[in-house]
Amino acid sequence: MGSMTVDDGKLKALLKQALIELLEEKNELLYEAIAEVVEDIGLAKAIKEGEAGPLVSRERVFEVLERES
Repeated sequence: MGSMTVDDGKLKALLKQALIELLEEKNELLYEAIAEVVEDIGLAKAIKEGEAGPLVSRERVFEVLERES
């Protein structure tokens, strides 16, 4: 198998073009990825806020869940 050499400038241009094509052709994929990140950030924030709050019994949690469903 032969070896191939690509200079940094050409590699950067190729990667940039590939990224542009990906964004143009697969924008729903990008949207889903960003939505996932936003959800994860929200979940992490909720967990931190919950850790700072008072403890609640397991029974109380299930009471609220049953009422909501």
